[in-house]
Amino acid sequence: MDNEKLKGVKVMVIDDSNTIRRSAEIFLNQAGCEVILAQDGFDALSKITVHEPHVVFVDIMMPRLDGYQTCSLIKRNAKYRTTPVIMLSSKDGLFDRARGRMVGSDEYLTKPFTKDTLLTAVREHACVGA
Repeated sequence: MDNEKLKGVKVMVIDDSNTIRRSAEIFLNQAGCEVILAQDGFDALSKITVHEPHVVFVDIMMPRLDGYQTCSLIKRNAKYRTTPVIMLSSKDGLFDRARGRMVGSDEYLTKPFTKDTLLTAVREHACVGA
């Protein structure tokens, strides 16, 4: 595991589940990432311009603004079009994956995720948005 590469990488985790946010934050902090947490899409949109994350993880099923809508809004902004957005979902259906691609997501992770899958996704995408 090469955590040196992840030092200073800003990762935003958008999820309405406190448990998911906390576990992602722990995994990412251990790897040296700077973590920005948001509990829903509206919260995330207000924080993204301040923190400018290199990678964004977004839960699909959230109140108010779901993950598809949030991803779409991020990708429609010219400044964040190249920022990798990775969908998080407990559903692993083909339809969900296709819908994620349609709104511009770069990858799709199934919950519950492991530390390895989370960090691998950050490693693969961080250089794209950095």
